[in-house]
Amino acid sequence: MARIAVMGAGSWGSAVGKVLADAGSEVIMWARRDEVAAGINENHCNDKYLPGIVMPTSLSASTDPAEVLDGAEEVVLAVPSQSLRGNLETWVDHFAPGAGVISLAKGIETGTLKRVSEIVAEVTGFEDGRIAVLSGPNLAREVAEGQPAATVIACSDEARATRLQDAFTTRYFRPYTNTDVVGCEIGGATKNVIALVCGIASGMGLGDNTAATLVTRGLAESTRLGVALGANQATFAGLAGLGDLVATCTSPLSRNRTFGERLGMGENLEQAQAATNGQVAEGVKSCTSIRELSRRAGVEMPLTEAVHEICHEGGDAVEVAVRLMKRSTKPE
Repeated sequence: MARIAVMGAGSWGSAVGKVLADAGSEVIMWARRDEVAAGINENHCNDKYLPGIVMPTSLSASTDPAEVLDGAEEVVLAVPSQSLRGNLETWVDHFAPGAGVISLAKGIETGTLKRVSEIVAEVTGFEDGRIAVLSGPNLAREVAEGQPAATVIACSDEARATRLQDAFTTRYFRPYTNTDVVGCEIGGATKNVIALVCGIASGMGLGDNTAATLVTRGLAESTRLGVALGANQATFAGLAGLGDLVATCTSPLSRNRTFGERLGMGENLEQAQAATNGQVAEGVKSCTSIRELSRRAGVEMPLTEAVHEICHEGGDAVEVAVRLMKRSTKPE
């Protein structure tokens, strides 16, 4: 890969940019803020999102999307799922001929209920083989520090997935390939919602038995929805399913878990947002669209329903938890 554009300079976009540069590519990142781009170019750091991390000299940044996309063979989309469509509509005319797309976003679009790869296909007109997704147990800070981690690159074109695998492979970052784009995207979207549940339980003072129960039943919810939408059940036992779920549900580095913890302690959405550097967790937005998607698919997702009630209907966490435990028993 001679040149790769990373559209988004948040914590995960910056960590992925570092991975790609460490793997040997020339990487240029698009940043919304002048000070972020200047910090990367002048000091080789992104102190707003990854303080203390030294970025490779082969990584640069710009606030001009046309400059970033000029000549890029691959375009990494590193903006939230709910803002992706609007951004992509302004970027697509600057894509180089034949460029491919790799999405890092994990969510279901509100209103349309489309997965990110479906949004990309709709806006760009690209065939499926030009659209890949990256998903796995990848906490940005740990990846940026060079701690060993693995991920999944999913694409319907297996040969392209293998080429991308080479572009992302470093001594500390190990990508696996998969052709199950649907499964990887559903696993990535639903784990944010389940992480909120785990955070809420922790904020309520509940312990490891509860956490393990929520992770396990959350995995069951995710798998049911994915299979109903055409995914391979085995994907949910892998890195993009169970792996991502465990990391996001258990780590204090997880924004969704931390956000949920504040809710479990009795804070409202605004207070929880203030406590997480002013950022709303993706699961807060995605729980509504995932709930609607599950209802359309005829899939029962009680934990997702509970998160939506707490976040958007004024539900009390304790009352919701009691009601969940009173649900009728059944075979596992």
